[in-house]
Amino acid sequence: MIDRVIATDGALEFLKLLKEKHESIMLYQSGGCCDGSVPMCYREGDFLLSDSDVYLGSLNDVPFYIHKSQYEYWKHTQLIIDALAGGGAEFSLDSIEDRHFITRSRVFTEEEYSEVKQLF
Repeated sequence: MIDRVIATDGALEFLKLLKEKHESIMLYQSGGCCDGSVPMCYREGDFLLSDSDVYLGSLNDVPFYIHKSQYEYWKHTQLIIDALAGGGAEFSLDSIEDRHFITRSRVFTEEEYSEVKQLF
């Protein structure tokens, strides 16, 4: 099975650190408003989800969501979450750390996309 969202080892390590500090957290792929198109990290319950949000999967038991308009734009790609040095987006939990999340992507092959589009 092809995952719609995956993470690098560095991002998984960073998620583990944030979970230890903040317990139950979630990731939400920003649509590019104030902080650009970055994955935002929130304590679960601090960001309200709606019917317009799509669950893409979990990274180390951290749920990952995206707005359906962003999903439509990126539905042909696998999102790859990474962590880099430097402060994060202002409204995200990673803003107070020395690292921040970024989103990379790769286009699915035709075969992969045929598989994942059946799941959504």
